[in-house]
Amino acid sequence: MLKNAYLGKRVTIMGLGLFGGGVSAARFFATQGAQVTVTDKRSELDLRPSVEALTDLPIRYVLGKHESQDFRSADLVVVNPGVPMDNPLVTMARGAGAQIEREINLLFKLTPNNPKLGITGSNGKSTTTALLGEMLRIFDGRTMVGGNIGKSLICDCVGLESGVPLVLELSSFMLEGMRELEESPHIAIVTNLSPNHLDRHVTLEAYYHAKRAILDYQNPEDTVVLNADDPELSQWGAYARGKVIWFSTQGEPEGDAAFLDGAKLIVRIGGEEEVVALRQTLRLPGSHNVANALAASAAALAHGVKPWQIAEALATFNGLPHRLEMVARTPDNVTYFNDSIATTPESAICALESFEGPITLIAGGYDKGTPFDELGRAIARKARRVVLLGATAAKIEECIARASGELMRGPNILRARNLEDAMKVVKEGAVPGEVVLLSPACASYDQFRNFQERGDLFKILARRMAQAS
Repeated sequence: MLKNAYLGKRVTIMGLGLFGGGVSAARFFATQGAQVTVTDKRSELDLRPSVEALTDLPIRYVLGKHESQDFRSADLVVVNPGVPMDNPLVTMARGAGAQIEREINLLFKLTPNNPKLGITGSNGKSTTTALLGEMLRIFDGRTMVGGNIGKSLICDCVGLESGVPLVLELSSFMLEGMRELEESPHIAIVTNLSPNHLDRHVTLEAYYHAKRAILDYQNPEDTVVLNADDPELSQWGAYARGKVIWFSTQGEPEGDAAFLDGAKLIVRIGGEEEVVALRQTLRLPGSHNVANALAASAAALAHGVKPWQIAEALATFNGLPHRLEMVARTPDNVTYFNDSIATTPESAICALESFEGPITLIAGGYDKGTPFDELGRAIARKARRVVLLGATAAKIEECIARASGELMRGPNILRARNLEDAMKVVKEGAVPGEVVLLSPACASYDQFRNFQERGDLFKILARRMAQAS
């Protein structure tokens, strides 16, 4: 199928990035014999890890800028998900006759005989993806997990056996591009929806429309797992072309559903109920992770995974780095949790709700245009202290102050210039038994390249403090 398909083709990779997709696309086309040019607005210094990963291949780089000739002369342009569909250079390439491709679209095209389970949502999609991947690996050891979770599968798809399941986290940017493909995963999960990426999508309606591509092209034999507790998603059954399984932590939906019965996690499909786990066996804290477990269990059972295999995955899954990750504890039981993945107010609220007792929250970062009113109320209700930093600090402080006035209670609000400064502030006023929680509610772009870099620094600083205590 692939033999000589790209041999000698002029391929421009627009956006190398640091998350693997651009690297994998460049490697894929270079190993297929294409003439590959990689172009990115960021400098070679910023992109050094990605460039070093490709040193064994004959690739031309244009970094720190884009040159129009690389788009005019290309046979094929692979566009990073973060690049808007109406980008002028993409429009130029299309007008010059180039094929425009997205890495995730190419993966779908190259794996027509492999079942795909796709997960999206504003929060919880990475944990749900990883958890579903563990369930399927126990069921079928060949299962591959990738997509927005941080691993591109494009190079792994060459010569892939028919029937190997692909579990894919799909961002709104990926799904927006997949509308051109007019294909949806065989089994889809939408965890929840809340305002996000409005700096790119502009309106909430456009953001929701991008997300809905995960189910809009399903067939009657396909399945979508939807959150019955989410005000928007509870209406999405009307859009479904396949079967719908509802999941809820607040009640028992009618029909096919995943829900709580006391401490039991139950999945009902076709009138048959299966107890897949007891709540106390889950290793992940918080009711939001119960919801993630229910969604993953429903999708796994729909795929044919056995209940005991689901139960084993739920009992052994420890979570992912940067997602409510316990990283250090002092002798007086001050515990540090890294939740750097929390780039939305809703995810930070979930993190706050996962703990009892005194909490010091570190929050703030890049401004994506999302509102912080609900976060302000949650902080006023749950936190003893909050240390704010980054471009959104003033907006978050205003919402906390307003909520504190309404509730007649609120935290001590502190400011920091950066994460190092914030950790010094945290240490000075910590009390025994306290949780120190990095859950920023914002992207990291104003001070870090990504949430991993932010979380890694937090871990280093937290462990250093714990050792010095």
